[in-house]
Amino acid sequence: MKLLISLFFISSLTIIAQDDLLNELNEDSNSVPMYELPAFKTLKIGNLQSTKVAEKGDLYLIVSHRFGPLKDGFDTFLGLDQANTKIELLYSFWKGIQFSISRESFRRTLALASKFSLLKQSNTSPFNIAGYATINRNTEISNSRFTNFTLKDADRYSYSLQLLISRRFSKRFSFEIAPTYIRENLQILEETIEANHNQFAMAFGGRLKLSKRISLNAEYAYNFNRHKNSIYSNPYTFGIDIDTGGHVFQLLFTNAQSSNEPGYISNAGGDIAFGFNIVRVF
Repeated sequence: MKLLISLFFISSLTIIAQDDLLNELNEDSNSVPMYELPAFKTLKIGNLQSTKVAEKGDLYLIVSHRFGPLKDGFDTFLGLDQANTKIELLYSFWKGIQFSISRESFRRTLALASKFSLLKQSNTSPFNIAGYATINRNTEISNSRFTNFTLKDADRYSYSLQLLISRRFSKRFSFEIAPTYIRENLQILEETIEANHNQFAMAFGGRLKLSKRISLNAEYAYNFNRHKNSIYSNPYTFGIDIDTGGHVFQLLFTNAQSSNEPGYISNAGGDIAFGFNIVRVF
């Protein structure tokens, strides 16, 4: 009888110890972040920046091409006779932050930009959060266009700040919102109707994975400060990503000729055109 009581007592202690050990392991696993896969495959959804940030030591070459409006028909071979090209070099010196320099033929724009990761989606965080900032210089505009004032060097500059917030809801679907601030030092009143140098916009973007290497992407941005009679429109983009391993091809349709933030959020033309991004990482 004493032997049975002793065995029961030892068994009880063993079970309690195992439970305590399992609880400690569960607490440890909950306290250590287990990160989800990135919400987006590439650094951009289309024109809109994604929350993905280049890994430390990665060098990117990004070529963005936007053709003319499809509405011109076969006179311009559905816009293929016209082209706006942007070439961007991007590098990450430190973990969680990237820097880039680019040249775009739209208004002959030079741009410097940086994106930095603030939070990653994990078992302890429901969202990915990143910040993005860019400064753009219009090298095309000249005094010959204006008769009532002298163009200053500061008038060539525009800026953008974005807070990028995304979530990977499932293995197939990701979604992002991006509160955006745009500053344009110079505006043409014949185009914008009224001067809105400081503009606020809210952008939305999503990705639906169709297969291992193909996804469907879409985005839209609403500019709160655009005059109703402005010649510009709110930008939208939709298309597909094709991952070939070392390259990602983004085939898209958009109403914006520029792929720089001040350009496409403030100056989208309204006429849909075909374009593509080629992303190569080294």
